[in-house]
Amino acid sequence: MMHRWEEATLRLGSGLLAFAATMLLPAVAVARDAAPRNDLPQPYETTRDWGTLPAGMKWAAVTAVESAPGGVIYVIHRCYENSCIDRPEPPILKFDAQGRLLKAFGQGLFRFPHGATVDPQGNLWVTDLGSVFLAERGSGDNGGKIVKFDPDGKVLMTLGHDALGSATDFLDQPNDIVVTRKGDFFVSESHSPGGKNNRVLKFSKDGKFIGQWGRKGSGPGEFSEPHSLALDSRGRLFVADRENNRIQIFSQDGKFLAQWHQFGRPSGIYIDGKDRLYVADSESSPVEGRNQDARIRRGIRIGSARTGRVDAFIEDAEAAEPRHSGAEGVGVDDQGNVYGAVVGRRMLERHVKRPKP
Repeated sequence: MMHRWEEATLRLGSGLLAFAATMLLPAVAVARDAAPRNDLPQPYETTRDWGTLPAGMKWAAVTAVESAPGGVIYVIHRCYENSCIDRPEPPILKFDAQGRLLKAFGQGLFRFPHGATVDPQGNLWVTDLGSVFLAERGSGDNGGKIVKFDPDGKVLMTLGHDALGSATDFLDQPNDIVVTRKGDFFVSESHSPGGKNNRVLKFSKDGKFIGQWGRKGSGPGEFSEPHSLALDSRGRLFVADRENNRIQIFSQDGKFLAQWHQFGRPSGIYIDGKDRLYVADSESSPVEGRNQDARIRRGIRIGSARTGRVDAFIEDAEAAEPRHSGAEGVGVDDQGNVYGAVVGRRMLERHVKRPKP
């Protein structure tokens, strides 16, 4: 049975969204239509492989970086073979502000860890993508799930099933998750190749389904690989609509507010407490044939979540290479240091702001 709110939001692909798009404030409308720039200032110095790993472990395919109270940094990776099936490595690493390893956990809980967030209470949530990536390797049913941990690594909640589906009690390739101040949370689905749902789901703090919106497409309120989520200080939901080369912005009840192209092809989004918006573009390239724009260089673009203005660009060190090599996930600590989670080259990058002359 469909909820009234769900039924209403599923109609957002028609004239209601077109009308909403015409009602945007002029400043937002200008920002929405801007093209990504490659010539912005780069005020950071970059180091690689920051942090002390567990003994005998090498850096793997790093997929997410999240900051937490007390200077804590969580790093999530997909184990050394880009899959954690039958791997001994702990996929979750907890560091202090100096890069000292505080804890490592999560062994045996994930197959393809992907997105993550830290909620207002300091709990860590991690999505397990599962799905076709692992099905192709003969691992059987591979639906997605979400695991919530307390700061000590204790499992507090698990949501999802080890099977594929599009019903509201199944998760099919959950890319990312974000939690509101009230404890409700949003989940975005699907990943390429093979993702079918292309939607955003909303749950209550105890994991009960509230509503959903979205479908495959390129119109307002439609998605093609909604890869990452973030909330700004006003509670607006930012969705990295990756294959459409844009960010879409919604109210928490699914109303379309704006779309921005000037941050490139977004794989990861982070918004800090001052509404600074950090967007990782790991894919801009023509080689994959999924609507990449060869004119856009890979890297992390930084600007304002309030106005959409972009004012800095940390270009990827191998941005000209015709393959996926940039940071997919992005995180920022309380000192303003920017972290890039690099899957293809299996590393963690740390970008520290240069002192002003």
